[in-house]
This record gives sequence, C-alpha cells and structure tokens, in this order.
Amino acid sequence: MKKIITKIFVLSLTASIVFVGCKKEEASIANDAIPVKVVELRKENLSQNISSSGQFTTDDETFLSFKTGGIVKAVYVKEGDAIRKGQLLATLELTEIDASVSQAKVGYEKAARDLRRVENLYKDSVATLAQYQDAKSAFDLSAHQLEIAKYNLNHSEIRAISNGYILKKFVSEGELVNAGTPILQTNGAGNGTWILKVGVSDNEWSAISINDFAIVECDAVQNEKFEAEVFRKSEGVDPFSGTFTIDIKLTSKSKIQLASGLFGRAVITPTQRVSSWVIPYESILDGERNSAFVFVTDDFKTARKVKVKINALDEEKLLVSAGLEKSKVLITSGSAYLTDGSSIKIIK
Repeated sequence: MKKIITKIFVLSLTASIVFVGCKKEEASIANDAIPVKVVELRKENLSQNISSSGQFTTDDETFLSFKTGGIVKAVYVKEGDAIRKGQLLATLELTEIDASVSQAKVGYEKAARDLRRVENLYKDSVATLAQYQDAKSAFDLSAHQLEIAKYNLNHSEIRAISNGYILKKFVSEGELVNAGTPILQTNGAGNGTWILKVGVSDNEWSAISINDFAIVECDAVQNEKFEAEVFRKSEGVDPFSGTFTIDIKLTSKSKIQLASGLFGRAVITPTQRVSSWVIPYESILDGERNSAFVFVTDDFKTARKVKVKINALDEEKLLVSAGLEKSKVLITSGSAYLTDGSSIKIIK
C-alpha cells in the first residue's frame, strides 16, 4: 500500500512538472510574438491620377529624305534654323542622275522613231499587227522610263514642306546615302500643335483612354500649367525604354513658347475606374518595378508573406491590383521584423 501511494505521488509530481513546462513554453512563445498593427483589406473602384514625363514635339514633325540614292552635294541648313515653305534644304550630286535622264531620253527618241517607221509599214501592209503592237509597247515603256528619270531628277533635292525649324541634321556634304535615308528632321513649330510624348507601364496604359484630361508642366515655362488631353496610345512597347508611349496634346488656346525636345511632366486623370486594394506605403517590405511583398495574417497569430502587383501609387498610398485575393487582413507596421510564418501579436 505504501508503494502504491509513493508511485501515485511520483506520477502527480511528473504531471505537474510537465504542465508547468508547457505553461512556460506557451508563455515563451507569447513573449516571442512580434507586435504588429493590422488593417482590414477592402477593394475599391478608383480613378487614380497617373504621373509621367517626356519630351515635347509637334504633330507635324517630319523626316525628309531623297527619292533616290547618291552623294550629298550640299546641305544648306543647320540644326535650329528657321525655314520657309519651299526653301531649298539639300541637294544630291546630279552627274549620275543627269546621265540616267539622258539615257532615258535617247531610248524614248529611238522608240518614237521605230514606232513611226513600223506604223507607216503597217499602213502599207508591209509590217504585221504584232510588229506594230511590239513597237507601240516599246514606245510606251520608254516614255515611262523617261518620266521616272525626270521624277528622280526633280526629287534629287529637298525643299521645306512648311514653315518651321530644323530639329536634326543627319548627314553632311559628300556622304553616300540610300533612297529614303533620313537627311533632316523638321517641324512646324509655328503652326503645329504641341505634343508631350510620355512613357507609362502596362497597367497605366490599360487604364488610360483617348480624350482623358491631363495637366502639363514644363520647367522652361515656370509657374504655368497647361490643359491637355490624351489623343494617341501606342499599340506596342518601346523596345528601348520598355514602356508604352502616350501622346498628350496641349489644348490651351494661349500661345505657348516651347521648343521641340524640352522636358515636360504630365498628370493624367483617367475616366476609367480600376478595382484595387488601397494599402499604405509602410506595409511594403521590398519591391521591384510594379511588384512588391507585404505581410498578411489569416488567424491573427501568424504572418504570411505574399507578393502583390502594384497598379499605381501616389504620395500616401499604393493601389494593388493582384495578390491579395485570399487575404482579409494586412499587417501595416512591424513588417521589417517579420519572416514568413512569424508569430505575431496584434496591438492597437
């Protein structure tokens, strides 16, 4: 009987030690939990302003080139020069082109003589109908060749198509150029509409629509903001910048003193509303381009790290378009001390 009592006492003591140990372990876990603040996630339909920057140009910007290839004889203008409509800007060496015209003219004259001779013989029933038709076809062909040679001669010079300015000069005297090679870039800054070309991300591109309102600023014109609207969207990504191009046309009626190539900034107000989660900046752990990581919690005890896609941002908040579909509560502070699976303690 005494042995039984002793065994019961030992078992009770062991159970007490185990119970106390578990309590201490739970207390230790509680003490190791990282204090965090949370906020409930809600999706909203928002129209978020989009900011971007780019360079000014005009809607009548043109690249001028020769119709035929050859050696550049002279370029009569330099970058920045004002030009008048019809002004001679550049010419080619005409030696080869003049020879082509002379050759075509000789061929035309010979074909004309042959046609007259065969036509007379045909009337006298000496030449056949087939011979007459062949001579007529040869004449017509030579006439077209002469016309082409004269056309090339007339287009061996470049003249201004409107009043404006020389933006870029691509070649110099003595260079050999092919047909269609850009020689000069011009614009009609005095008459054309000013356009700001900006680059945007794929998400911003999809949110922007034609005729969306915009406000444009330029450091060269201080303390002024110009009303504008989106009038063109690129249908492909720019291979050099990796962005999509948006053309913003200034609609201000006042005369604007700008120059092509000046830097400008635009704030576009999309009419299209986008469904997004609104989260504070401090909830972001790290990110790259349009993606980032945040921590959420499902049970209010454990942190879970998720990757989100950022749709837009401003000075105070981020708009997230994907990644939070299965989450209800976002951790807004304490993220810097968390890892995936960390124990947390919610604080007010």
